[in-house]
Amino acid sequence: MHFKNLDEVDRQILKYLSENGRLSNAELGRMINLTRAAVRERVNKLIENGIIDKFTIIINPLKAGKNISMYFEIEADWLRINQVVEELLKREEITNIYQMSSFPHLHVHALFEDQILAGQFIESLKALDGVKNVRSEIIIKRFKERGSILI
Repeated sequence: MHFKNLDEVDRQILKYLSENGRLSNAELGRMINLTRAAVRERVNKLIENGIIDKFTIIINPLKAGKNISMYFEIEADWLRINQVVEELLKREEITNIYQMSSFPHLHVHALFEDQILAGQFIESLKALDGVKNVRSEIIIKRFKERGSILI
């Protein structure tokens, strides 16, 4: 992906950090032919400008015991959609919540240990005040998944 407000060096820094956020400034400098200090300065500038939002880790949900990954389309009343979101934000199973265009609905991703917990979760969604309809799908195979934009 190309961003016009980044030069080639910044793009390289972001590319390598997105592949391995544990790289030291010295290691990164060796990879792109800059000093450790120059790399540190550029990374700090990327942070200050909000281009790097945060440094984090990616957890493999299967290896961490979350065997079922599901997506939900939750149709809600327009007047209660924020109330529904507030309730969903309290659920630890949920990893992502998006409000979608067209009719009032939310796209939600959640992880579960087993089918029983997934089923209980679906029933609890249907009982939320303001929820009109819930559609769910189980992910059976992942072909490509990224937690961030790769440069």
